[in-house]
Amino acid sequence: MLKIYGHPMSAPTNKVRMCANAAGLDYELVVIDLSTGEHKGEDFLTINPAGQVPAIDHDGFRLFESNAISKYLAKSKPGLYPAEPAKQALVDQWCDFVSNLVMPGIGRILFNKLLAPQIGLPVDEAAITEGEEILARSLPIVESQLNVHAHLAGDDFTIADIALLATVDPVEAIALDLTPYPKLSSWRQQLREQDFYTRVHKYYGEGATA
Repeated sequence: MLKIYGHPMSAPTNKVRMCANAAGLDYELVVIDLSTGEHKGEDFLTINPAGQVPAIDHDGFRLFESNAISKYLAKSKPGLYPAEPAKQALVDQWCDFVSNLVMPGIGRILFNKLLAPQIGLPVDEAAITEGEEILARSLPIVESQLNVHAHLAGDDFTIADIALLATVDPVEAIALDLTPYPKLSSWRQQLREQDFYTRVHKYYGEGATA
């Protein structure tokens, strides 16, 4: 049985869940309470010594880091992570781009606009501004790519699309305006109507607490 350890407010957790859904895999979500520090507890550290979500246990095989998990799960469905080296490299490129450039921007805004107030921490306005600046540099690159291709890594739907979708999922929750990016907006809306997404939630934060 596949177990996914994570939290419903965690974009990397949701990315892994969406990948499992897209690959047609059944799984059990084991919610890790981040607010109480369960992810830093002794039990969870035996699963992921870095003390972060998500992580998986697949019949005794344990793995952490959401991109690595996504690739592992995607191999259950041909095409979700292509086998051909050049196409695979393009998927890797965009997964890394999302993780290294889009995620830090969203993360700064999400934490300070939504999560920090919920857990009683001060809001860092400078971090919000920094996040907005990161997105102002990275999202136009995504928009340009989607203006040429139907999906992020080309014409086929892959885990790169799931990585981006899960990352930009909280835009309504953080009042991020995507109107300057019409291709990204329409791409996002189309994917949010599909089963791999709706089986995670109808919208980011549905029924979740920080």
